Amino acid sequence: MNLDIRLPIGMLFTLLGLLLTGYGLTSDASVYQRSLGHNLNLSWGLVVLVFGAVFLFYGRRGTAAVRSADESPEGRATEAREHRTGLESEGPGAGVH
Repeated sequence: MNLDIRLPIGMLFTLLGLLLTGYGLTSDASVYQRSLGHNLNLSWGLVVLVFGAVFLFYGRRGTAAVRSADESPEGRATEAREHRTGLESEGPGAGVH
């Protein structure tokens, strides 16, 4: 399975950032008297939103860069070496004892 962990984490933080930012934009200003009038929901919502967007960006970028072993010279050399030495497996979990 080729699921990069950054994708679901990025989606989670992006969704949380959107919710927090939306709440910060629509909430009453009287809620923020304890924080000296600073809208912490909006500020931290934007921080979490940017963090999630960065995770999504690098998750998508990293997934696109994954290539099979026969597409690169290094991968072909590794496959040939494993075939010669008998370390090659015939599928997921093969050769695992």
